[in-house]
Amino acid sequence: MRSADRLPRAALAPALLAVAAATLLAGCGAVGMRLRDALPGASAPASAPAAAASAPAPAASRPAAAVDPVVTAAPASTGPIAPATQRAYDDALALMRAGRAADAERALRALAQSDPDLAGPHANLGVLARQAGRLPEAVKELETATRLAPGLAVAWNQLGLAYRQNGEFTQARDAYGHALAIAPDYATAVLNLGVLEDLYLGDSARALELYTRYLALTPAGDPVVTKWVADVRNRRPAGAAPAASA
Repeated sequence: MRSADRLPRAALAPALLAVAAATLLAGCGAVGMRLRDALPGASAPASAPAAAASAPAPAASRPAAAVDPVVTAAPASTGPIAPATQRAYDDALALMRAGRAADAERALRALAQSDPDLAGPHANLGVLARQAGRLPEAVKELETATRLAPGLAVAWNQLGLAYRQNGEFTQARDAYGHALAIAPDYATAVLNLGVLEDLYLGDSARALELYTRYLALTPAGDPVVTKWVADVRNRRPAGAAPAASA
């Protein structure tokens, strides 16, 4: 990676937070990772969700959403990132990796105040707030991140999760749609949209289409989602035409 003092803000893409979950419903422990340089709008990683159970889950108890890494980039603005800012940012990520959420939040808030045009601190603040159950705050921070870096599919996906958890299902659908418009093969966003359509919007045909599309994007397979597909098909009304695979 090029040194931070030579990278323009529009090209800087430090990898921030990798959120891992024991189940897809449970609260997440945050860790961090550094990825390759990527301009906003690059394809997001297609990480498979952790399996929540070995047996098919009824629709009412199915995991609510997949969780994926949050990778944010600076907005399209001019001027270099100061080395001190990059170091402070890296230190905040280290606090997140260590599970020191309160300290990480303080560090990210300081960065958001001192350098408010950076999307990264807002995106991570949104994830921390969502993990803590402060959903309106999570939505606000992630909306700010997507406004500052509108080409980041992962930020839109995280905003979709925050909207869904806050009961804003139409907004969640739109946010996932933004993620997929940017990165059509973003498997995690496909899965999250499928779960939204299935459990919250009641569109089984659309959910089946999205689950099938997710499996096509997941070469290693996903036995949990494969069971969800069978469950949705078993719930389809008699005589209904099968949904087309995406």
